[in-house]
Amino acid sequence: MSDALAGHTPVLLAEVVELLAVQPGDVVVDATLGLAGHAAVLGAAAGPTGTLIGLDVDSENLSIARERLTDCPADVRLVHANFGELADVLSAENIDGVDVLLADLGVASTQLDQPERGFSYREDGPLDMRMDTRLKKTAADIINSLRERELADLFYYNAQEMKSRRIARRICECRKAHRINTTARLVEIIGEALHVNPNSRKSKIHPATKTFQALRMAVNGEVPALTALLKTAPDLLKPGGRIGVIAFHSVEDKPVKLDFRQRKNERVYTILTKKPVTASEEERATNRRSRSAKLRVAVRLGNED
Repeated sequence: MSDALAGHTPVLLAEVVELLAVQPGDVVVDATLGLAGHAAVLGAAAGPTGTLIGLDVDSENLSIARERLTDCPADVRLVHANFGELADVLSAENIDGVDVLLADLGVASTQLDQPERGFSYREDGPLDMRMDTRLKKTAADIINSLRERELADLFYYNAQEMKSRRIARRICECRKAHRINTTARLVEIIGEALHVNPNSRKSKIHPATKTFQALRMAVNGEVPALTALLKTAPDLLKPGGRIGVIAFHSVEDKPVKLDFRQRKNERVYTILTKKPVTASEEERATNRRSRSAKLRVAVRLGNED
């Protein structure tokens, strides 16, 4: 087992297994494969007559996941694609209906643990943040090109950063002298804008957390991809098929909640989780990443319903 696999714990695994209730022979889609923590368990439940489709935009994740899924009894098909492209992927794979669809919207630990990827505000590295290296635009490109108001709006709408204008103003002041190219420099600028020491432990939340989140989401087109997934899911699921989405902040969780509610009113879904499912105290204590995770699950109704 690789080091990456050894350190990876999927969030809300027991809850995902119970609520998605994979049956032998099911077609299962893990739309955000990551390191295949969820997929390995769901694929095993689908068994040798089942099919497991895994999507990820990160080629390194796909390689690690392929190692983890070597012994998976299901027919495993891994695809380098964004989950917003799921309809096209299923068409190419000649899959005409899905029994179980899971999307875990969190960032993979492999991405955060490599400073050279530019996701971490705790380690210095190039200001990149591309999950898919085929993308052309990096976080540095965004930081150094958007107008002040555009930056402020990005920080606010992608991450609910309440001090977005102060941060955007300081970024624009600093980039006049030198292009902002590293994560450490951006963290320093955010600290200056907020008049705090980024290395201080006084705050439970790092002052750069929301700015980095907003940039990552912008670079990787995460909001449009989620919108596309939610829009097409009813057409991809078989009657009785289940969709589960794990979100880690309100910018992602709210659209899922509203979409499920709308589909319920339209008699397309029935919702299994009246409130989002969160991690147990035990899981929160052993897996820090699980503390903000929220799982929502809905079932596709048939015409007779």
